[in-house]
Amino acid sequence: MTTTGIARPGRDAPPRLTDYDRTYETYRVDVPERFNAVEAIVDAWAAERPDDPAVLSLGPDGAERHLHTAGSLAAASRRTARALLDRGVGRGDRVFVMLPRIHQWYDALLGCMRIGAVPMPGPNLLTAKDIRDRLDRGDARAVITDPSGTARVDEADGGATPVRLCVGGATGWDDFDAACADAGDGDVPTDVTAADDPLLLYFTSGTVSAPKMVQHPHSYALGHVATARFWHDLRPGDLHWAVTDTGWAKAAWGGLFGQLHERTCIVQAALDRADAHTVLSILARHRITSFCAPPTLYRTLVQADLAAYDLSALRHCTSAGEPLNPEVIRTWSDGAGGLTIHEGYGQTETTCLVASFRADEVRPGSMGRPVPGWDVTVLGDDGEPAPPGVVGQVAVRHEPVRPVGLFPGYHGAPDADARAFRGPYYLTGDRAAVDEDGFFWFEGRDDDVITSSAYRIGPFEVENALLEHPAVMEAAAVGRPDPDRTEIVVGVCVLTPGATPSADLAREIQDHVKRTTAPYKYPREVHFVDELPKTVSGKIRRTEVRGWLADGRLPVGGALRDDA
Repeated sequence: MTTTGIARPGRDAPPRLTDYDRTYETYRVDVPERFNAVEAIVDAWAAERPDDPAVLSLGPDGAERHLHTAGSLAAASRRTARALLDRGVGRGDRVFVMLPRIHQWYDALLGCMRIGAVPMPGPNLLTAKDIRDRLDRGDARAVITDPSGTARVDEADGGATPVRLCVGGATGWDDFDAACADAGDGDVPTDVTAADDPLLLYFTSGTVSAPKMVQHPHSYALGHVATARFWHDLRPGDLHWAVTDTGWAKAAWGGLFGQLHERTCIVQAALDRADAHTVLSILARHRITSFCAPPTLYRTLVQADLAAYDLSALRHCTSAGEPLNPEVIRTWSDGAGGLTIHEGYGQTETTCLVASFRADEVRPGSMGRPVPGWDVTVLGDDGEPAPPGVVGQVAVRHEPVRPVGLFPGYHGAPDADARAFRGPYYLTGDRAAVDEDGFFWFEGRDDDVITSSAYRIGPFEVENALLEHPAVMEAAAVGRPDPDRTEIVVGVCVLTPGATPSADLAREIQDHVKRTTAPYKYPREVHFVDELPKTVSGKIRRTEVRGWLADGRLPVGGALRDDA
């Protein structure tokens, strides 16, 4: 079976959100006390329309590898659940899952969740040290990985994890596919979880500190209905592709609960490298209707000749992970038939909090407005809502009504909870301002804000200005300690193909930033690098860039110090 012939909503399909209102009363999610995400979402779809395409898995070249229908997805998760039960894994047990973008990732996660076991997804590039930390702190009873991961897991735990399943088989490991086949039709118990039982355990991306453990309950699955319905604007018949690693929370945002609930076919592609030609070819070849990618990928795509690819099936484009600069949004729109990129904001700890909606006004550079069901505000230093235009900390009200999708607290980290939850608010650690119309404008992480000559400078505005220079493809703005100014702004840039690092180019970039934004924000040092360090979620690791500066690891020849 293929997806050929599926009726896809066209570009003229009306937006799902027709009347924006940011109060609590607009949108509510009712979660029953007894609730299992797989039974309520996957099984319900399989019972209604078992032949609907649910997960389309592509190989590195974009060719179809596997298609899960709603019915086959439900059946595969039951077989996985039975295989785990037969090996002593059950309700409350944690299962470390480190798999690439293959359909067995869905079988594994949904199989765990069905019986109340708790998957701990991990990025595929984790080292043995990273894995050991997750197995130990997560108290894992089982591991599911592929041959590329078995050696690192063996090094991490010395074979101590009781249940070890490998997709593709490995010496000393049970074969995952064989174990699931042996499970037959997958007879498993039902109604084994409550809405507040743990669903999955994520580790944060560690942008500014060591990863923390975020354990979401089964109700979290319904929290992402708003993500898919309002931000992704999905409906039955859509083919939705979110370019993401399977090991971080964006995989749940863009390729799991909300999309399945909205009866949308999810696309996953096992790309070795997300180069522009491969990505654009997949969009054209498979007639993708909804596309979500990190800003780093969009910045790569707009370097290509977009007119050479048939993107006419695309109806909606979204981005998350790090704010996207307006210049890329404009270039994409020019090449993609007028489609804008709608940004979304949230965290591993939440579902989508703030978004630019297809049915709402788009203000380039803005994160958008709060997603229905969430009361999001900006708090000043006094802990009270800040006036319009004043930068403060982004906060979510969780009292008197706790929004569905907000995590209950950091697992095993009461000190982190005490810092994050203050009175009726959850503090995100991000800084932004809200304008008179309720649009949010991102400033940066608390830790990323640069203090220079008594000015507080958000890195994003500097990075935006850097990225508007035609020679700059990616940029990070960080602070370097300075005895006279407290800190100076430093710009670290990845250049576009064909651009050559030089002192003259550095001065040209500095002058460009002075013209583009307030002069005190321009980078007094400019460095050129081949690539910037990023988390698996695509966020620039500014902490690591600051470490480069502190250790003197940036190339001297590409730097310019300007004390003017």
